[in-house]
Amino acid sequence: MVHDPLTKLQCSPTSDGAGCAIVASERFVDEHDLWDQAVEIAGQAMVTDMSSTFDTGSCIKIVGYDMSREAAKRAYEEAGVGPDDVDVIELHDCFSANELITYEALGLAEEGEAHKLVEAEATTYGGDGPVVNPSGGLISKGHPLGATGLAQCSELTWQLRGKADKRQVEGAKTALQHNIGIGGAVVVTLYKPAKNGN
Repeated sequence: MVHDPLTKLQCSPTSDGAGCAIVASERFVDEHDLWDQAVEIAGQAMVTDMSSTFDTGSCIKIVGYDMSREAAKRAYEEAGVGPDDVDVIELHDCFSANELITYEALGLAEEGEAHKLVEAEATTYGGDGPVVNPSGGLISKGHPLGATGLAQCSELTWQLRGKADKRQVEGAKTALQHNIGIGGAVVVTLYKPAKNGN
């Protein structure tokens, strides 16, 4: 079997960058009347390298498939949602092939079926699935390593606030962030607009 190599344009360029996020308590949000723009973490899980990552000799598992699948499962359970409930996703597409692998790990497609989502244009505006990487993803905007996750968080926050301009996913209420570092950890986070605790 012959495998085509990844080309330069299928790989995200590492770059410099920085970011920050403001995390506030419910009390602070309440005292400053910020409920209309507050976004909460509904579920989050981090999974590090698993024994299956190295035991099988599978290239797909060594690039994080099992870690991503387990982190997604835990985050979905904590948030009380499933893949069908997600409206918008920012996923770690460090290489074009990783996007397809991650579709399957997040439960958007059965194993070996991710290409069907692409063929059906399911993960873009007007498709049947959640809109994936409305920001353009890492391949579009670069990959400033540690700041990448905060860029994803920012995009999803704007989406849930309805302030993503021309990138806005209509009616976005549940957002998922997938971030991975090989060697290795994966974090999957689910966000929703915060509800006033009163």
